[in-house]
Amino acid sequence: MAFAPLDPILHNQLRLAIMSLLVGVGSADFNFLLERTGATRGNLSVQISKLKDAGYINVKKSFKDNYPNTECRIAPKGLKAFEAYVQAIKDYLGN
Repeated sequence: MAFAPLDPILHNQLRLAIMSLLVGVGSADFNFLLERTGATRGNLSVQISKLKDAGYINVKKSFKDNYPNTECRIAPKGLKAFEAYVQAIKDYLGN
């Protein structure tokens, strides 16, 4: 039996953590993701950009109380990719 290949965008610990959080909450700001993932600001920013470039999340930059605010929301393409990734893992595990 051939297994579906794992999505290389999601097969990264931090990007998978970001997507998992967004699947659960729908949208989150940068500081929430920073706190929940334990990533550095630089690494989180790079991984958010990769997810955005892949079309998996939408990013809205604004100001909140005179401070920059980055809001991330899972895109339909990202949700579909995440669900396919989870199914592929289940297939690998025989579930």
